[in-house]
Amino acid sequence: MQKRKIVITRKLEQNHIEQIKKVIPDWELIVGKDKDIWQEHAMDVEIIAGWTKGLEEYCLDPQSKLQWLQTWSAGVDNLPLDGLELRGITLTSANGVHAYPISETIFALMLGLTRKIHTYVRNQQTKTWHHANMGLEMHDKTVGIIGVGAIGKETAKLAKAFRMTVLGVRNSGMPVEYVDEMYTLDQLDLLLPKCDYVVVTLPHTKKTHRLFGAEQFSQMNPKAFFINIGRGEIVVEDELVRALMEGTIAGAGLDVFEKEPLSAESPLWELENVIITPHTSGSTENYNKRLIESILIPNLKAYISGGNPSINLVDFSKGY
Repeated sequence: MQKRKIVITRKLEQNHIEQIKKVIPDWELIVGKDKDIWQEHAMDVEIIAGWTKGLEEYCLDPQSKLQWLQTWSAGVDNLPLDGLELRGITLTSANGVHAYPISETIFALMLGLTRKIHTYVRNQQTKTWHHANMGLEMHDKTVGIIGVGAIGKETAKLAKAFRMTVLGVRNSGMPVEYVDEMYTLDQLDLLLPKCDYVVVTLPHTKKTHRLFGAEQFSQMNPKAFFINIGRGEIVVEDELVRALMEGTIAGAGLDVFEKEPLSAESPLWELENVIITPHTSGSTENYNKRLIESILIPNLKAYISGGNPSINLVDFSKGY
């Protein structure tokens, strides 16, 4: 009798492999990033953890035995969602794994812009001793968190250490701890003028595509900073550039872009009121550990017990 199979398209440490084997001792576990490792199993595998290039042709094949796909990322906008839904494949994401590292990056960007760290780093390279008109501080300011999921909640919690007023946006509009006022997405125009910092942590969906453009930047306080660690497609990039160059907003901290890598021709590289990071806000030494122990293994236990994986279950109708 053929063993049931799970493919994990990632390089894992042996202790993590052993943790997974304890849950499914009778299964065949295939682990590795290279296509040569998983390709021969792709059609008869029951579970795949980690999306990678080349999987689509197997996952969407009518003869595929795939039942459940666990992504290795929080975002699922790069997956063939319509095809997966049509085939009835259960999809779960890695949402929540990034809460600590991304919230740290958010505050690094906010503090960097506020205290002009990026300007001083440039000055250091030219041995320039200059005040750079330092004067702002973060304490007692107002931050708007656009997307109060796991990352947004952790960001709100950290903001309270700076005695900040926290405004939040979530689809339900329901209150969340550490958030002083909650809004819905169609109330952005009410929230934006109140903020000294606007932090975007939204997933990219049909509803959030190009959500931030000239109109939204014009609604912001001209002294406010814009932080985007969600997805680049949420922002109309050329309109952001214009807002930064014309002083419509004070500055931006950007980890994501419409097209990645960011083109060398992009004006964003040269703007002095911008800090750029190369889509690394979620990078952390603890990524695999958190994903495996907090998401994959609990979901796997539910699956082999005859239930459905429920942690980070993706709603195809919402796109996240």
